[in-house]
Amino acid sequence: MKVYSWNVNGLRACVRKGFLDWLDASEADLIGLQEVRALPEQLTRASREPEGWHTYFNPAERKGYSGVGIYSRTPLDSVLNSVDVEAFDVEGRVQIAQVGKLKILNVYFPNGSGKNRDLSRIPYKLDFYKHLREMLAEGLASGERILVMGDFNTAHRAIDLARPKSNEATSGFRPEEREELDRWLDAGWVDTFRAVHGDVEERYTWWSQRGDVRARNVGWRIDYIYASPAAMEFVVDARIHDQVMGSDHCPISVTLDPAILAE
Repeated sequence: MKVYSWNVNGLRACVRKGFLDWLDASEADLIGLQEVRALPEQLTRASREPEGWHTYFNPAERKGYSGVGIYSRTPLDSVLNSVDVEAFDVEGRVQIAQVGKLKILNVYFPNGSGKNRDLSRIPYKLDFYKHLREMLAEGLASGERILVMGDFNTAHRAIDLARPKSNEATSGFRPEEREELDRWLDAGWVDTFRAVHGDVEERYTWWSQRGDVRARNVGWRIDYIYASPAAMEFVVDARIHDQVMGSDHCPISVTLDPAILAE
């Protein structure tokens, strides 16, 4: 079973850059998209309801902003679009999907930068991290099989970005943001890519669109799939698909033993 996550930075733009061709060739069973930035009715039917896929969307109230979506080859048992906090729910940042015994959260974590890159959104971002972590604590402790995947908007360690020294004051690598990821891992969550591959360097998932930084691989690893210990037992592989274009992020994936769905 293959599960993918991808911040498409505008699904309509990504479709124009070949998203549907990638979708057909992906061999994915389920794909979580972040930053869809469109209401479902603003998407073409081919991208909203592609043949062979079941789709679920949670747009933000504000048009052209945020939003998440799931594409699944089989119907999901349930999908919730709320974390019971209106300030978070209005931005369309979370889908909580259940398929068999596996719970998958498709999440677009907030960026800490305000409109003028003034760090004004960091409190909101940290509150979001904390609320989601606390919301999942009981399931984590009771042995639920859970994946939390998406654009976390934070590089956890210096190995996770090409220019750590020059970005220590930048949202996405500030100490208070990185400490929140520490809390997730300390609670028992597993960074699937690091668990499978260890501390391999220069593997990134996002690159600025300025200049030729992607060609030079001057990037950040800010997209993750975190697994609960119970889910991690079924993880066979984890990958960064940095050869896939179409967005300033690239897709990431985990391969799971399909027994993860069973009783």
